[in-house]
Amino acid sequence: MAVSMDDDVPLILTLDESGSNTSAPDEELDREDLPNQNRGSYDIVNDVSSPATGDYHSQQRSARHNWEMNYQEAAIYLQEGENNDKFFTHPKNAKALAAYLFVHNHLFYLMELITALLLLLLSLCEAPAVPILRLGIYIHATLELFALVVVVFELSMKMRWMGFYTYMRHKRTLVKTCVLLVQFVEAIVVLVRQTSHVRITRALRCIFLVDCRYCGAVRRNLRQIFQSLPPFIDILLLLLFFMVIFAILGFYLFSSNHSDPYFSTLESSLVNLFVLLTTSNFPDVMMPSYSRNPWSCVFFIVYLSIELYFIMNLLLAVVFDTFSDIEKRKFKSLLLHKRTAIQHAYRLLVSKQRPSGISFKQFEGLMRFYKPRMCARERYLTFKALNQSNTTLVSLKDFYNFYEVVGLKWKAKRNREHWFDDLPRTAFLIFKGINILVKSQAFQYAMYTVVAVNGIWILIQTFMLQGGNFFPRDVPWSYIVFLTIYGVELLLKTTGLGPIEYLSSGWNLFDFSVTLFAFLGLLALAFNMEPFYFIVVLRPLQLLRLFKLKKRYRNVLDTMFELFPRMASLGLTLLIFYYSFAIVGMEFFSGVVYPNCCNTSRVADAYRWVNHMVGNKTVVEEGYYYLNNFDNILNSFVTLFELTVVNDWYIIMEGVTSQTSHWSRLYFMIFYIVTMVVMTIIVAFILEAFVFRMNYTRKNQGSEEDNGIVLEKEISKEEMAGVIELYRRNCAASEIAPLQKVIAQMDKYEQTSMLFLGRRSRTKSDLSMKMYEEEIQEWYEEHSRKEEYQWQEDVFPSGNRMLSSGLRQRSQTVI
Repeated sequence: MAVSMDDDVPLILTLDESGSNTSAPDEELDREDLPNQNRGSYDIVNDVSSPATGDYHSQQRSARHNWEMNYQEAAIYLQEGENNDKFFTHPKNAKALAAYLFVHNHLFYLMELITALLLLLLSLCEAPAVPILRLGIYIHATLELFALVVVVFELSMKMRWMGFYTYMRHKRTLVKTCVLLVQFVEAIVVLVRQTSHVRITRALRCIFLVDCRYCGAVRRNLRQIFQSLPPFIDILLLLLFFMVIFAILGFYLFSSNHSDPYFSTLESSLVNLFVLLTTSNFPDVMMPSYSRNPWSCVFFIVYLSIELYFIMNLLLAVVFDTFSDIEKRKFKSLLLHKRTAIQHAYRLLVSKQRPSGISFKQFEGLMRFYKPRMCARERYLTFKALNQSNTTLVSLKDFYNFYEVVGLKWKAKRNREHWFDDLPRTAFLIFKGINILVKSQAFQYAMYTVVAVNGIWILIQTFMLQGGNFFPRDVPWSYIVFLTIYGVELLLKTTGLGPIEYLSSGWNLFDFSVTLFAFLGLLALAFNMEPFYFIVVLRPLQLLRLFKLKKRYRNVLDTMFELFPRMASLGLTLLIFYYSFAIVGMEFFSGVVYPNCCNTSRVADAYRWVNHMVGNKTVVEEGYYYLNNFDNILNSFVTLFELTVVNDWYIIMEGVTSQTSHWSRLYFMIFYIVTMVVMTIIVAFILEAFVFRMNYTRKNQGSEEDNGIVLEKEISKEEMAGVIELYRRNCAASEIAPLQKVIAQMDKYEQTSMLFLGRRSRTKSDLSMKMYEEEIQEWYEEHSRKEEYQWQEDVFPSGNRMLSSGLRQRSQTVI
């Protein structure tokens, strides 16, 4: 494929602030690109006046500047498509563009993150503070005001970029602004009064973290939680309806039993049946009535069968179904959003002379803004990978694969099959034999047998330990034997496969890490380094290698590794809910729980702390539940985690309630419902991901997806020479060096061409593209019809719509 050197005139030119078109010079200029009279998006940063027709060099400068603006705007569109940013926030003028570029850089993102974390971490220092981190009111209030001023600066830059009208339309930013105003007023009040007050609104500080660029996954999780709420609330209301019915029934059945405190009032009936739903108070709640009449157990059996085993599982099924549908709609929305972004970028990159595609010169200009760190060689390989028709231009149909191709990492394909091919024959035969050995199934199963024997031996050793010091002074012989076998395996694989090929496998990296830790554990035992004895405990991790034997286990582990980033974001989402509830809990319940605090409650024994003499010794009877308090943010997080686990959580609730008011139970019940929503979403997410992978595996029997996405492209010496010439003409001498190395390598091996491999890991989006392959074409056609209809609405708003019959907008979607 030859590289075109011709320069073109852009079809679309950005407008000036007044919306007028920049005048176009003659089209006969053949050296530099010139602007065309057309519509655009935002104006040129530097005011470039239209040159005179005869002023050739001015026309060149103007054309080059206009192309640079088109490259930059196209890159912004592609970034908006990748990040799922709405197009109505696209910068529309020079000031907006400058603010957009200022806001969209990693230093600004880091400033956002640090400011949000500072506001959250202030809860460690504010009353009720962690004792060792307590700060004076003047200090923490000043720090808060400083952080809020930084947030004001961030929002002002966003308003400068978006414009006031768009800023007010952006709901998340508007909510953040309202919270900022409230936080500002409260911080000033605290600073003026020099004393703190009830500040429940501190729970809203997590909004600053959610709005950070690095927390996009958290925002998606929250959006999915809110989208899943309608069906969840429907089933929840059904659950609460039956709970009320059974509470009334239980009150009438068991309130006459004065020895039964669980159904003495209707409120007690509701509360205890709510707790029974979590099984935390079962069978205690049943025993008083059961001791009086054994048939009373029917009430509890029926209640638990309906509420716990039917409605709760129905709740999970409904949420799972809703979640799966949301995942599919989210994939469709993001896919079409990226497609629209590609269309916008394409219209800015095609030229007047060649409107049917994008030349390499325009593509290279785009990549300088989209991926400035990508070298010239990778830019050309990416262009060539996109160009399926092997012509000089990339068509819109090929450009639709931009996001799939741009993430490939390119490396030259080795001319040798093995790293030892150039060694002398004797050495070659030795290493070739090692290579055959480590790739053989006999070797693999022999190592699995060693790992299994090692696991059984560790189990026997652990079973025979009685307690005390688990680590012997002398290194066990079994430790040395098994570590030696693992070390020999590592050495054989490294020499047989080569270090690069060996470390390219995730399982080999895992084996290497575990063997390295085992060696460090040996050193810890040999030199009696007690602080590092924990490394020895990591030895059983070798047993995970056995899961490679069965395909189902491999699918489970692959799914687990794929889910890990998303699970991390879900964990952060749960921590955000924890933070909000912790702040509310500290404001209302700080200092209310202490030893011997709940003597009037039926859970008094859990909080009792008594010293008494037994003979000559003082014995302490201590109920440890007073440690589950809201005295500071760290204690609150531990308490909330215990409430999430729900085992004996009612003891914490009743202890706090006995010291405050019965309305305090609402806090704990709402927290349980919220965590139930989040945990149900997490379970639904795991189920959906696993079921999706199983369905994909069944649909693609025999396909090999473990190696990720691999693409192979061949480059000839003539192509490289053409690319180098193009960079020389554009005064980009610094980009030529990587290209000259390619030609030098071809000359070294006397080749006329070279093969390159592009690799990237397979994402769920890639799997979804295959799973919904048939539906995707229908989505594209529907999207195309909607765009065409929208264009007709904009161009022919009234009865003139019939005039558009048979016409098609130049920038219309191509399927």
